[in-house]
Amino acid sequence: MSVSKDTNRPAAEHDDLRIGQQIRDLRKSRKMTLSTLAAKVNKSVGYLSQVERGVSSLPIGVLQTIGDALGVRASWFFQPGDDLPSQEREYIVRADRRRSMAFSGIGAREELLSPRLSGQLILIMTRLAPGGSGGEVPRQRKGEEAGYVEAGQLELTIGEQTFLLEAGDSFSITGEEPHLIHNPGDTETRVVWVMAGVDY
Repeated sequence: MSVSKDTNRPAAEHDDLRIGQQIRDLRKSRKMTLSTLAAKVNKSVGYLSQVERGVSSLPIGVLQTIGDALGVRASWFFQPGDDLPSQEREYIVRADRRRSMAFSGIGAREELLSPRLSGQLILIMTRLAPGGSGGEVPRQRKGEEAGYVEAGQLELTIGEQTFLLEAGDSFSITGEEPHLIHNPGDTETRVVWVMAGVDY
């Protein structure tokens, strides 16, 4: 989905290149060819080649699938924040030092709110620009997750049902229900997710 106004585009393009390089390096460390990875994630070799060179946008769902194929959690791809004082590192995430990923072409940015990448609970903030989405492929994770709409509007599709949520609304998704998210409004949407037992 194209987004007419993407204020995160420079950051998104930088992250596309950084994530693409990480995918390439990780794939090579696994001694996996591009064609093998393409078969595992059901994408063309040409598309994955463009992803690795940072010239093609990478929807969140595709990144999760690639992470699964390479044996890492999606959180592995988050940009590390600045060094934190050792006494804070395990407990605190400062607002200006969050690990984050921006996704060009879909108007989405995800910020890691959890201080650790391991553990039973992971906190994520998704920022959707006006018209932005989580991609065209439904997201589907193992385990339970819940979300709180901090700002803006969220169009949430779960299976065949679509709901419109406003700031202050919350939701919960159980099992392996595929879902899509979209910002139908003209201001940024911010959603805080709590995820349990998921490969994030």
